[in-house]
Amino acid sequence: MAKKVTKAIFPVAGLGTRFLPATKSVPKEIMTLVDRPLIQYAIDEARAAGIKEFIFVTSRGKGALEDYFDHSPVLEQELRSKNKTDLLEILKNTNMDSGAIAYIRQHKALGLGHAVWCARRLIGNEPFAVILPDDVIAAEKPCLQQMVEAYNETGGNIVAAMEVAPERSSSYGMLDVEEDRGELVKIKGMVEKPKQEDSPSNLAVIGRYILSPNVLKNLNQLKSGSGGEIQLTDAIAAELTQNRDVFGYRFKGQRFDCGSKAGFLQATVSFGLARPELRDDLYAYLQEIMQVDKAAQ
Repeated sequence: MAKKVTKAIFPVAGLGTRFLPATKSVPKEIMTLVDRPLIQYAIDEARAAGIKEFIFVTSRGKGALEDYFDHSPVLEQELRSKNKTDLLEILKNTNMDSGAIAYIRQHKALGLGHAVWCARRLIGNEPFAVILPDDVIAAEKPCLQQMVEAYNETGGNIVAAMEVAPERSSSYGMLDVEEDRGELVKIKGMVEKPKQEDSPSNLAVIGRYILSPNVLKNLNQLKSGSGGEIQLTDAIAAELTQNRDVFGYRFKGQRFDCGSKAGFLQATVSFGLARPELRDDLYAYLQEIMQVDKAAQ
């Protein structure tokens, strides 16, 4: 039986330059999608999957991220005195117990593989999850929970996978499929950001992983790969050369790339329409601007 996954790494050291000037003073992970920061969506998904230990790989200037998960006694007292119990309940989800959360600094921007490697001492010899907060996934059952349930059956390594248009393959790690079992895909290789004509399939890896501690040993051996960075994809692919299983998992849900402005705006609209208290006003506004746009054409 596969060992339980209770630890998750959140690589949040990036500068978020695509969102300047906002990210000059606010970490990108704190930017709000409707009324919750991106990082809260990632934490909620991890909790639903049974994660108990949360490891953040950060960099200089991320103090606001650390403060977000701390208790706020003055604010809590103010809400209590005004009997705003609903808001107090919302705040509860943002608080983390002492010892549940750890922060590790990534001193050099050497890629996702290096960020995961920075957390190696806190992972030890246990399987672990990696969640990229930029990838927000709307799903009835949270994506990582789906993956943990699959992992409990298979063990090994599992990466979240989705189909992408051929011309988008150069933006992703792409899977070389050995056996397609529907939701689960057995993998024989992975290629980081290939040209369209070199991509082995249309299945791309997105920001959810369940990995064996062997991957951390593989990262120890790696030199820089695509883009001069240490690629997590290469360390996972090395598992295959050591006869260890790697699976792609076709999750149920819709993924939004909130690392891009367009993706962030699409997610805002989609998540806004999913909220009963916002849906009618937002839908009416969208219809109105679409009509104006059609009239202008």
